Amino acid sequence: MGRQAFYSNLKSFLNASDTQVIAVCDVDAWRLDNAKKAVEEHYSKEQVSGTFKGCSIYKDFRELLARADIDAVMISTPDHWHVPMAIDAAKAGKDICCEKPLTLNIAEGRVLSDTVKRYNRVFRTDSEFRSHECFQRACELVLNGRIGKVHTIRTGVPAGDIGCEPQQEMPVPKELDYELWLGPAPSAPYTVKRVHTPNSYERPGWMRILDYCEGMVTNWGAHLNDIAQWGNGTERTGPVEVEGSGTFPTEGLWNVLLSFEIKYRYANGVRLFYNISHPHVRFEGADGWIEADYNTRALKAHPESILKSTIGPDEIHLPLKGEKRDFIDAVKTRGQTLADAEVGHRTTSLCQLGHIAIQVGRKLKWDPDAERFTNDETANRLLSRPMRSPWRL
Repeated sequence: MGRQAFYSNLKSFLNASDTQVIAVCDVDAWRLDNAKKAVEEHYSKEQVSGTFKGCSIYKDFRELLARADIDAVMISTPDHWHVPMAIDAAKAGKDICCEKPLTLNIAEGRVLSDTVKRYNRVFRTDSEFRSHECFQRACELVLNGRIGKVHTIRTGVPAGDIGCEPQQEMPVPKELDYELWLGPAPSAPYTVKRVHTPNSYERPGWMRILDYCEGMVTNWGAHLNDIAQWGNGTERTGPVEVEGSGTFPTEGLWNVLLSFEIKYRYANGVRLFYNISHPHVRFEGADGWIEADYNTRALKAHPESILKSTIGPDEIHLPLKGEKRDFIDAVKTRGQTLADAEVGHRTTSLCQLGHIAIQVGRKLKWDPDAERFTNDETANRLLSRPMRSPWRL
């Protein structure tokens, strides 16, 4: 129940007329209490009495999953908890909406996708970018040939990760179960900038530490590269070649990439160039180009006439709906979401392929069917464990 859950995800489900939030979970008691209050205050407005006391609280997610009356869960934890929680949720018969990026490594993404399929659960990768009209419209125009045969895609994400000087160990705040917060991550001394600021929803330090998150390369990359894969028709596969360069901090607590330039090649000949710049996706083809910008939610194209094109009834029409509505509808119909576990895994793994190429420092050949590098066993060893500081590789 951190900032993303409290300010965005929770409100979406509270405001949906066909869902009811009946439980919240967090290892931080302050955040848990705030979430319970928010739920009960919301539903109190709908009661004649003006009061509502029906939201259970849990510190341990496994106790929540044991409840038979819960149909679905929204996972909004630090990234290192996504897969363990989602797998347990699938085994418990719950449908799952999970924050992006889904995983910390490619191997656990394959396990997640296969597990969701095995237990026949509805799954939504919780990126809202397919719900922005500019990105949906760009992909629709590209897939319907309005820029001709695509040869190049360019994606960018904002800079957001900086270094942090070494930190001294601190006492654990009384409201935080730090051992449960760490969970599957390695044991580490507590410090505020490793976790999150107490009694606050500001951007947390864990987003810059490789044990819990891979930084902007997957954080925003899971948004923009999902659109690139959607428009390229490769959302359930991946590239065949990758190379990249980047800069890591050389000391201190925060150790995710500070900058990066990554190049991919797909089997269809399309090249994808991914870097830190501004959040956008640009498709370039034989007959023109089209670019969708996140900051302005605007489309640009050359020639401009592309933007006025009408998609015919017999052409490809991409759905446009909110990501939470997409999930809720699929739960009710037992249908497929716009970004299921396989799609989310492939998008995250695309980013992680670049991260691995940067760490090993050479061009890599990738088999997207086998999900293995064909020319580098050192790189293959990085498929099944989280990244670590590069000076300890």
